[in-house]
Amino acid sequence: MKVLVLGAGVIGVTSAWYLAKAGHDVTVLDRQSGPSLETSFANAGEISPGYASPWAGPGVPVKAIRWLLMKHGPLALRPALDPAMWSWVLSMLGNCTSSRYAINKSRMVPIAEYSRDCLRELREATGIAYDERSLGTLQLFRKQKQLDGIGGDVDVLERYGVPYEVLDRAGCVRAEPALANVAGKFVGGLRLPDDETGDCHAFTTKLAALASGTVEFRYGVTIRDIVHDGRRAQGVRTDGGTIEADAVIVALGSHSPRLLKPLSIRIPVYPVKGYSLTLPIVDESRAPVSTVMDETYKIAITRLGDRIRVGGTAEIAGYDLSLRPSRRAALEHSVTDLFGGGGRVEGATFWSGLRPMTPDGPPIIGATPIGGLYVNTGHGTLGWTMACGSGRVLADIVSGAKPDIDVRQLGIGRYQN
Repeated sequence: MKVLVLGAGVIGVTSAWYLAKAGHDVTVLDRQSGPSLETSFANAGEISPGYASPWAGPGVPVKAIRWLLMKHGPLALRPALDPAMWSWVLSMLGNCTSSRYAINKSRMVPIAEYSRDCLRELREATGIAYDERSLGTLQLFRKQKQLDGIGGDVDVLERYGVPYEVLDRAGCVRAEPALANVAGKFVGGLRLPDDETGDCHAFTTKLAALASGTVEFRYGVTIRDIVHDGRRAQGVRTDGGTIEADAVIVALGSHSPRLLKPLSIRIPVYPVKGYSLTLPIVDESRAPVSTVMDETYKIAITRLGDRIRVGGTAEIAGYDLSLRPSRRAALEHSVTDLFGGGGRVEGATFWSGLRPMTPDGPPIIGATPIGGLYVNTGHGTLGWTMACGSGRVLADIVSGAKPDIDVRQLGIGRYQN
């Protein structure tokens, strides 16, 4: 089949890779000048199946109020006269129950774990390098109350068979030696040894290059709308004309709902802005060796080769990509407080991206009511974690093959029902 993939972020490029492997004639369209130049460009760098959890959960509404009032808090809300924003927020709050959390978590863990396995398989087959490390993630607790409250998280990890370690202060220092310099600032941690790290932009760019022999990439293309006859997708209309296809994959992240809305296909994906800093390392002895999640500020501090990537904040502000100094201050505070002297803050690159979030947490992968039209979006903060698995199951669905895991509950139908 001739397949069009809309979007050249990590989700679009992995989808194209597996579709080509399945024997399809694949073309990728993107408005940017190259792959991975929007949300996939400078994310936190974590590949964390162990943290594949919905944001919506018991207690979150109360925590959200506290986060909004905190200095350097992890949540920011910029109210606007946007019905989609408030519909998403209300739906997210409706998922903040124990029963909904359990259901949503059960839909996220299998695709995240499967994706990690697919990434390892792809890495072994291609030799692709992207500053990858397999040294786990350390969730660091500054307060005893945080450490005492991990019982529910541990129960979930045990239920899904995810390896973990509960560490005291000395154990955290063994995992991340640079923390010895600030041992009085934390009490312990929860380590997930199977988590990985890596540069998502480097991975996506290199995978696109590897795929270029069989996949056509067209950059600088503005997608206007999807061409269809009411029953099936027939291609897309762009600023350069119409491109015909047998199947169309919408992998446009937060922009996916806008393209689907004229077809009366509504998906509850909304942008939640995240920020990152990328610092050059100046003293390796004071830098992290993998990822440290500063639980108090919900900020991830990750080692990427000779750089430190600091990522965090959930800012609900529509499609605004402006860089706010207050957000930079929060990132700088966390990294300098824990790894002061490890990286040069003055030389840091400040960036923001729009995470495509669903109100329940799981991504949306699969067919739409329009024949030949598919979606692969809504991964939120876990796009890098879930990319390879999502691309592979999407290719299976398009090809009429049975995916290795059951992804029926990741489809668009869960909102219609």
